[in-house]
Amino acid sequence: MSSETPIAEGGASYASAGVDIEAGDRAVELMKEWVKKTRRPEVLGGLGGFAGLFDASALKRYERPLLASATDGVGTKVDVARRLGVYDTIGHDLVAMVMDDIVVCGAEPLFMTDYICVGKVHPERVAAIVKGIAEGCVLAGCALVGGETAEHPGLLGEDDFDVAGAGTGVVEADRLLGADRIRKGDTVIAMASSGLHSNGYSLVRHVLLDRAGLALETEVPELGRTLGEELLEPTRIYSLDCLALTRTTEVHAFSHITGGGLAANLARVIPDDLHAVLDRGTWTPAAVFDLVGRTGDVERLELEKTLNMGVGMIAVVPEESTEAALATLADRGVESWIAGEITDRGDKETGAELVGDYAG
Repeated sequence: MSSETPIAEGGASYASAGVDIEAGDRAVELMKEWVKKTRRPEVLGGLGGFAGLFDASALKRYERPLLASATDGVGTKVDVARRLGVYDTIGHDLVAMVMDDIVVCGAEPLFMTDYICVGKVHPERVAAIVKGIAEGCVLAGCALVGGETAEHPGLLGEDDFDVAGAGTGVVEADRLLGADRIRKGDTVIAMASSGLHSNGYSLVRHVLLDRAGLALETEVPELGRTLGEELLEPTRIYSLDCLALTRTTEVHAFSHITGGGLAANLARVIPDDLHAVLDRGTWTPAAVFDLVGRTGDVERLELEKTLNMGVGMIAVVPEESTEAALATLADRGVESWIAGEITDRGDKETGAELVGDYAG
């Protein structure tokens, strides 16, 4: 018996292995018009190069420019998009996850790149994903300077996909925001989330889809729309709103409320000797949070350390800047309110806590 490996009939090719180069080229052509919409004057060249180019001489106006970078994905929310066949909103989530992290230190978003991994390239589908990313970049004020679409047959199913991105911003060194600026007596201002955003979907999917067996097409009265529409609500992008705050009034710190929940994320920007106290009674979480908790019998503390509970971004400002900050956010259409204050740490184990019961 021969020990040689059998040779398949016909020559092997990339296409026979499941990779369609022509479909990839078609996807690039379809996405070009959307990428153009994100262009900033500092961007050189167009889509299709090996690297995106950004003219760093634009940073000469800074005395000491600090570059801020972040990378993230959207998590298992992509599964909801896949099930519904809706691909043009998930990009908003990706930009929000990256650029709202960057703006926390006071940095202006400059540019972003994306990575889209698919089981099979469907050009229109990939273009729809990039459309959402481009629209998100416009909302964040940054350019989409490039990216990569990778086809992974055999590892992913034909309809499976994932997205990730990386971004860069810049902030003047003496305007860097963070824990060292926060003082006792500062006001904690909450900015409303648009819903679940892009965190906690493993819990949400487990509770609502797997255990309760709800269909994404189910009309949910308390939500006023289908479950799928609620779960695909794009993450709010706060970048330009936060920058507007820094230009109109004094801000000491921001906190982007993502995985880990409100208290844990806020604690990341609180000095060791201080403590943030937030009053639940100052807001009513949207109905989707109650739906998840009630349907899955999830305890409140578990919900709060997994989901944003209706707050997507926090601003910590001096007490005397409170009214100006609230007015700026109102002018920009951002629902916001005084959620708490900064106090002495005392014997508290954590840097932030929620007290009381939710309103309503």
